[in-house]
This record gives sequence, C-alpha cells and structure tokens, in this order.
Amino acid sequence: MGGLRGSLRLFRENFYPMLMAESQEHVLIVGAGPASETVARTIRSKPQLGMKVVGFLDPDQATHGWTLGGIKVLGPPEAIVKHSGRLGIRTILVPATAIPGQRLRALASTCDALGVKVKVIPPLATLLSGAVDVRPRDVDIHDLLCREPVHLDGESIGRFLRDRVVLVTGAAGSIGSEICRQVLAFHPRQLILLDHSENGLFFLERELRALAPEADIIPSVASITDAPRLRTVFVRHSPEVVFHAAAHKHVPMMEANPGEAVKNNVFGTKTLVDEAIDSGVEAFVMISTDKAVNPACVMGACKRLVEMYIHALSEHTSTRLVTVRFGNVLGSNGSVVPLFQEQIRRGGPVTVTHPEMTRYFMLIPEAAQLVLEAGALGRGGEIFVLDMGEPVRIMDLAADLIRLSGLHEDEDIEITCTGLRPGEKLHEELYDPREKALPTPHPKIFLARHRPCELEPLRAQLAELARGLDRSADEVVAALQGVVPEYRPARPQSSGPWAQPTELSDAHQPAGDVAIQYS
Repeated sequence: MGGLRGSLRLFRENFYPMLMAESQEHVLIVGAGPASETVARTIRSKPQLGMKVVGFLDPDQATHGWTLGGIKVLGPPEAIVKHSGRLGIRTILVPATAIPGQRLRALASTCDALGVKVKVIPPLATLLSGAVDVRPRDVDIHDLLCREPVHLDGESIGRFLRDRVVLVTGAAGSIGSEICRQVLAFHPRQLILLDHSENGLFFLERELRALAPEADIIPSVASITDAPRLRTVFVRHSPEVVFHAAAHKHVPMMEANPGEAVKNNVFGTKTLVDEAIDSGVEAFVMISTDKAVNPACVMGACKRLVEMYIHALSEHTSTRLVTVRFGNVLGSNGSVVPLFQEQIRRGGPVTVTHPEMTRYFMLIPEAAQLVLEAGALGRGGEIFVLDMGEPVRIMDLAADLIRLSGLHEDEDIEITCTGLRPGEKLHEELYDPREKALPTPHPKIFLARHRPCELEPLRAQLAELARGLDRSADEVVAALQGVVPEYRPARPQSSGPWAQPTELSDAHQPAGDVAIQYS
C-alpha cells in the first residue's frame, strides 16, 4: 500500500508535470522560508494550476544558492531583471508580508517594465488553516504599505477585556467597527455599540452577530453630545472599558464648520469622559490624531484640546484615562485612497494637493490592534503614539494606485496638483517638539512625555469657549487659539504654483521642555 501511494505521488508531482510542461507558466517565488516552500510544494502537487516554480528570490544573501525541494534560490528579488528573459518568467509570486511594502513597490515597478505580473499569495498561517486555496491575487495598495505584522500580548489584553462590559463610541466608523471586531475575539461579557448613525449600526450589528452568535451585543443610537442619553446608557449597562473613536474627522469640512467641530470633538468628548468617570468606568481610551501636534486645522486643535483635558483630568480620578495618537488609516471612510480610486474609475484626473505632501499611514486592523494593546498598557494620563513607519508621499500613492489599476501615469490617467486646502500641512508630525518619545514594553507603541496641564484653569477656558460656539467661524477659531496656544491656522498662500501653509509665528513657536516624565 505504501509503495502504491508513493508511486502515485511520484507520478503526480514529477512525471505528470513533465507531460504538462509545455502548457505550464514558469514562475518565481519571493522568499526562501517555510511559506514559500509550502507554496512551491502546493503548486507542484496541483498541476491544474498551470504553474511551474523554477526558482526562489530571497532578500537574505545567506540563502542564495540554497536548494529547497529541488528548486534553487537564484538571488535577491532585484535579480528578476536577470532571470525573467532567460527562464521565460511571466509571473512572480510574493507571499503576503514576505518583503516590506517599500521593497514590494520597487519590485512591482521593475516587473511592470519587464512585462512580468506580480501576484500576492496568502500567508502561511492562512494556507495551513485551509481557509483559502493557493491561487494568487493581484497586488493591492495594502501590500505596498505593508509592515511587519503586529504581535499582541494576548494575555494582558485578555485580562483587560475578557468578561468585561466594553463600550465603543463611533462604533459604525472604520476604526470603531474594527475595534469591535477585535474586542469580540477576547470574549467580553457585553459589547455596546454606540453611534449616531442608525444605518451604520444596523449593518455592523448584523455583521458582528454573524461573527460571534453567542456574544451579547447591544446597539445604542446616541450622540456623544447628548449628556442625558449617555447617562442612560452608562446607568443601564455599567460599562467597565470605553474606547472613544467617535469624532468629526474631515479637515476641510471642519474648517468650514468650526463651531460644530468644537461642539462634537471637544464638548462631546468632555461629556463622554465626565459621564464615564461618574459611572465608575475602569478604563477610558481616547483615539487622537497626528494632526493634534502643532495643529494647523480646527480638527487637530480640537483633538489637542481634549488631549490636554484628559491628561489634566487623569490626575483627579481613579479611572485610567489613556490617549492613543496615530496618523491616517488606509481605506477608512473618507480617506484619500477611495477618493483616488473613484477618480481613476472616472478616467481621471487624480487630484493631489501638493507634489511634496506626505502622510503617515497604517492599516485599519493594525491600528485597532495597537489601540487595544495601548489600553491594556495604560495606567492613566499617558499619550501613547503608535509606530507609523515612514511617511508616504501622496504623489507616490496616487501613482501606485494608477499602476495597480492596470493604467499608466500621464499616458492614461493624469495627476494634477490643486493646492493645499485650509487647515492642511505638507507634513504631519507625531510628536510635539516639547515631547519626548519613551519606549514601552511593546516595540510599536511609544509614550509621548508631555507637559502638565492644570485642570481648573482649563475648565474655565472651556466654559468660555462653550459660550461662543454660535458665533462666526473666525470668532470660534480665535477662541480656540486662545485655549490651544500652539494652534496656528494654516491658510494657503495666494501666489505660487501650489499653496503653502503659513509658518508659525514667534508667539507660537514651541517653548522649552517642561514635560513631566512617566516611569
């Protein structure tokens, strides 16, 4: 029996592929690790895929010349230039996360010039789970921005969330909904979905109940500015952990409606955190933004103000108040990627505000995972900053999306520069000059050492700000500047090919380091 099975496998994996050789497409696989070897073995055992692996390309020079399953490691990924013509390569396979996004971007550009297709295959864990087959897919923008996978401390997050009542505000949004999905994996006693969008909550509840039929999920339609409604939710459900993701986020929209931005982002957050403390919540995690650092827009100034309030309040409560600051998340509602994709579908042009503009990006699941990790790490009063990697030029992002759509920049789709809009900066920052990045037990989470803020004077300033929310936009912005001294509204210059933000005046230049240190 063993001889019969061995003979069948020998024929299937060796002789049958030889008979099919003329019709098989020669491919190379990037990587010389277990994932790549598993893929090569799977392709060999499935002649119906119509592929034959003729070599590996691995970034690690030490592997060059190795033989894996009878297939040689030919060199680094850049060697595709040398081997594509010689071996008749028309496709190169890249296991997900095998190489950094920046290197994958360069490889995709090289292969495009050679007429070689780049395909992404599932990671090893997914293949072994049997959830999907080995058929490759096209490279997408998530692959080009991919970084090392996040490794969570499941034990500490489990202690933080398991058998707890967890409330997520902005639950129907991109970040809020992903936090809900990931919280469910740690088996909370109850998950409360709070959002003012009843339509968004409807679809989210259906999705989550399908993911975890046994979970106790409570949708609550509510606005964070409605104190009586929030009080009802807190009294009825007694949440122990709150993740606050609700906010107005669109920079140009908030520039045009500063009173609403302050009402929702500042006083909505203040109402929520005050109610949370009054009801005895154990931990409150607020999501902030890199736009809160030296803010040039109303949205960023509002987020900086609530950072200040939560930090000041943490000195006077037993509730652990934690802030998590990070940049843009790829593919979130209203982000630049869906906008570019829609412009490409219409035939262009793709509009970029400035050729040198950069932004920090991370993937939605990665951001949500690190928010949970930071919440478990926090003891109260911290501002955690997530590792965002290197900033990405928006011009490069637009060009990548055009190429991934099977088109060519300038030839098929034009990229035009429209000028910076009010509130926009060329480059965002993750730390104020007065802050210092300190390490934490997690390699992708840092602690921003920041200056202290007195609670009672800040409360008086907030009360004064609240009285002027129905004034003109300029008056609201001026009042906001009075509370957030580093806020300097960016206004495009009227001259030049592209609008530039104004520089900070001397009155708004960062002062010396008066930060307090957290051990």
